[in-house]
Amino acid sequence: MVTRTAAQLREAAREEYDAFMATCPARQLLDRISDKWVSLVLTALADGPRRYSDLARKIAGVSQKMLTQTLRVLERDGLVSRAVTASVPVRVDYALTPLGRSLLPLMGAIKAWAEEHIEEVVAARASYDQRGDNG
Repeated sequence: MVTRTAAQLREAAREEYDAFMATCPARQLLDRISDKWVSLVLTALADGPRRYSDLARKIAGVSQKMLTQTLRVLERDGLVSRAVTASVPVRVDYALTPLGRSLLPLMGAIKAWAEEHIEEVVAARASYDQRGDNG
C-alpha cells in the first residue's frame, strides 16, 4: 500500500472536486442546478411550500412528467422535501430544505439578471444572425 503525505492527500481531494473534470461530483451538481426546470422549481418554492398543482400552474410549460422528475431529483439531492398529509384526497406539499433555501440568492440573482438583460441578448442574437458568418 502506497503511503501519501498530507499535502498529497489534500491535492488528491482538491482534484476530486474539480468541476472542470467530467467525473467530478460537483460538476454533476452544477449540471443539476443549471437545469431550467430545477431553477424554476426552486424559485417557485421560495415563498414557502406548494402543492404539486400549484407548482404546475406557476411554472408555465412544464409537463407533468418533467415536473415529477424534477421534484424527485431535487428531493433525492436534499434540496426539496415532500410532505404527505393523510386526507381525502391525499395532500402532498413540496418545500425547500435549508440546503435548497441556501441556493435562493444565487437562483434569484440569475433569474433577475435574465429578466433585466433579455432585450440585450435578443439584440445580440439578431445581430449575430444577420452577419451570416457564424457557421
